[in-house]
Amino acid sequence: MAVLKKQVRVKPNAKQQNFSEEADGSLSIQLKSPPTDGKANQELIQLLAKTYGVPKANITIKLGLSSRNKVVEIEIPDAGH
Repeated sequence: MAVLKKQVRVKPNAKQQNFSEEADGSLSIQLKSPPTDGKANQELIQLLAKTYGVPKANITIKLGLSSRNKVVEIEIPDAGH
């Protein structure tokens, strides 16, 4: 199992969902959800799970639960398992 660690900059309350990778490898993500009651974090996990093709349980927000700047770990199963 490979673990991908990503720096993520989140912009909640955006008009539309948008996902882009910056030159330094970090992710810039616009989310429709407001940053209340963990809604933006839930949407972030859902979007990353869909993008990387992994279950939501494989994604952990390591740092920045209540911040726009987050560190996210994504567990990616090894090919062939």
